Amino acid sequence: MASRRGPGEGSIFQRKKDKRWVGQLDLGYVDTPQGRRRRYKTVYGTSRKEVAERLTKLLRDRQTGMLPTAGPITLGDYLSTWLANRERSLKPSTFRNYSGIVDHHLIPELGRIRLERLRAEDVDAMLQRRLKAGSSAARVHDLRSVLRAALGPAVQRRLVTFNAAELTDPVRQDERRVTSLQPEEARQFLDSLQGDRLEALYRVALAVGLRRGEALGLRWEDVDLDARRLRVRYALQRVKGQLVLIDPKTKKSGREVVLPEAVVAALREHRRRQLEEQLLAGGRWVDSVPIYSVSDGRVSGTTSGLVFRTTIGTPLDGSMVTAAFHAALGRAGVRQVRFHDLRHSCASLLLAQGVPARVVMEVLGHSSITLTLNTYSHVMPTLMDDAAAAMDRALRPS
Repeated sequence: MASRRGPGEGSIFQRKKDKRWVGQLDLGYVDTPQGRRRRYKTVYGTSRKEVAERLTKLLRDRQTGMLPTAGPITLGDYLSTWLANRERSLKPSTFRNYSGIVDHHLIPELGRIRLERLRAEDVDAMLQRRLKAGSSAARVHDLRSVLRAALGPAVQRRLVTFNAAELTDPVRQDERRVTSLQPEEARQFLDSLQGDRLEALYRVALAVGLRRGEALGLRWEDVDLDARRLRVRYALQRVKGQLVLIDPKTKKSGREVVLPEAVVAALREHRRRQLEEQLLAGGRWVDSVPIYSVSDGRVSGTTSGLVFRTTIGTPLDGSMVTAAFHAALGRAGVRQVRFHDLRHSCASLLLAQGVPARVVMEVLGHSSITLTLNTYSHVMPTLMDDAAAAMDRALRPS
């Protein structure tokens, strides 16, 4: 029978069937991640004293905000719910990456552990297993980062008392050095592009450091050739099998840049050629491209006038562009680099020419100058040599 305790102190009783002592603490109704509501926190023991001590600890934890309320939910169930709730707030590419990490790594490794019983030791062991299995340090770093992000709301909602991933040490990564074309390689590549249908695309990406999706998402209304201005407003991505325009990677990515004269000339020629292709295509020409709203998770409208597209007007697939780019490098006799390395080449060339890092940051749309300096630190020794030479000239005796 139940043993009377003070209000809010919980109750203790002994079960008749097995004589086991049970204590229950009334939590009030709290929401669980599955959408259910629960009221009691239950503890068990072989004696009334043991249960009373456990209830006293629960009371102390509740008073200090350290009492988890998750109940018997597994980490796998929690991660699935968290991921589903994040779909509309994440960009499609980010959501795909998170889904792969959750579905193929976190849930298989840790999914059966109860959420409130997850410990830092469990996370550490999982990270080490992935490293031993051959996963890269960068990939394992991402596993920890996603799990840490997922557990943040669980702590805020008091489903758990601490973030187990946050208590682990980040996986050490070797500093990744970016790859970029040397000035002579860049000139050799550009010189070989005469007549290439995508010449203007490569020149724009190299000259102002556009990401591939940003370049493919350009519309003619975003380009003012007379004023030599280009505005990044969208990026082209594949979402649920469809090529659509979405907002740029970050708010800072939406930017306006000044175009070099050589790029303006290439774009004028590109536009002339595109008009010819449109005439040849006739009724097969497709000028509409969907705009995808990340917040709504659906197509919110359409636009037209893409700068770079197929011979019938449809958007260019990124993988096809990359294949064409590698073929162009081969014809030019230039070493193979990624399309994204044109962006790195832009930054490295600008810094090597003495352009201030703050200006390079604005051209690339970086969120901070620290990111620019850290990413292109390999260029800094040359700039420091130039700075020392400039100081020598300034202080040289007359």
